[in-house]
Amino acid sequence: MTNVDLSAINRCIRCGTCRSVCPVFQEVGWESAGARGRILTAKGIIEGRKIDSSALQSLSTCTTCGVCSEICPAGIDPVGAVEEARGFMSNQGFALPAHSLLKEKVRATGNTFGDLGSRQGWLHSSLSQFKQQPRQGPSTWRKVDYVYFVGCLESYRYPETSAKTFNLLNRFGVGLLEDERCCGSPLIRTGFDATELIDHNLKQINVSGAHSVIASCAGCYATLKKYYSADFEVLSISEFLAGKIPDIGLNALDMTVTYHDPCHLGRCNKIYDPPRKVIKAICDLEEMKARRGRSRCCGGGGGVRAGHKDLSMDLARRRLGDVPEGVDCIVTSCPLCVRNLRDAGGKAVDLIDLVDVALKSILDLKPSNKGERALLRHL
Repeated sequence: MTNVDLSAINRCIRCGTCRSVCPVFQEVGWESAGARGRILTAKGIIEGRKIDSSALQSLSTCTTCGVCSEICPAGIDPVGAVEEARGFMSNQGFALPAHSLLKEKVRATGNTFGDLGSRQGWLHSSLSQFKQQPRQGPSTWRKVDYVYFVGCLESYRYPETSAKTFNLLNRFGVGLLEDERCCGSPLIRTGFDATELIDHNLKQINVSGAHSVIASCAGCYATLKKYYSADFEVLSISEFLAGKIPDIGLNALDMTVTYHDPCHLGRCNKIYDPPRKVIKAICDLEEMKARRGRSRCCGGGGGVRAGHKDLSMDLARRRLGDVPEGVDCIVTSCPLCVRNLRDAGGKAVDLIDLVDVALKSILDLKPSNKGERALLRHL
């Protein structure tokens, strides 16, 4: 993580195209808060410039949304340069206090919240719902072809979403890892080493015998895809469900939603159609103007929510300005996007919440009222 590719940085032609799309630059307005400014900052510190608070501020405010990489005419990856420069700085002892605290929490407890409770607490309170039950205890999960990687947010902050997700996936024989820990994304994004977490989770995946891992968090998905072994397939929950629509038995809801593309699922991994396919099997979809590759970041990623909360909320509120009038809610496929958009005042739900309502809706009632009320209870 600390081997910065200076040749890539030097390929930046200083054209400023990235200024037109960078969400942080649009919000803050300072050159140092855009991709071009961050490239210059990274170049400076690698070449020996003294690391100071301005350099730390510049590099730590990047959400790693990837929109600059999407449109860069020089074909470079500013996000990769930023992450590598963050690693260089942290290796020199420079990091935001909030990011250092996050690192300590993850390393001490295996989750981003420093929560000492069971990561599978949501499961043990609902075992009667599931086909896959421990024969003697949690250490005896059976071998499976697919495992659901739950993630920190859904394990500790959205346990009801975890239960809904696993209840649905378990119908198709999907299991769990015995001892899942944080995927490592928060450490990687903020410049710290995640090797120990990756090695631990890889061992758990190998023990499970699974050939495919299903992630419902965009950050987990991107990390599993890029930093883990290529010995297994990584699927987003939307990809898996899109292929199972005929088997799920979804009821139509008379409502209209819009979809927010999570940066690390959509722009960074080109997963655009599967979540839309699932939504359109349930209700009407009205798109935002800023969507797919040009989707605006919710402001939660890259350690920005942890280190710059006010900026994160400003970015989320700006994203809410893209929501079409008259839609019932925003649907997304990332718990961090759900959290940030809700905290900024938006009516955001997880794709699984929409699927769950479609599964439970009663067709002899008016679906318009029932569907809307059921979804709004999640907000």
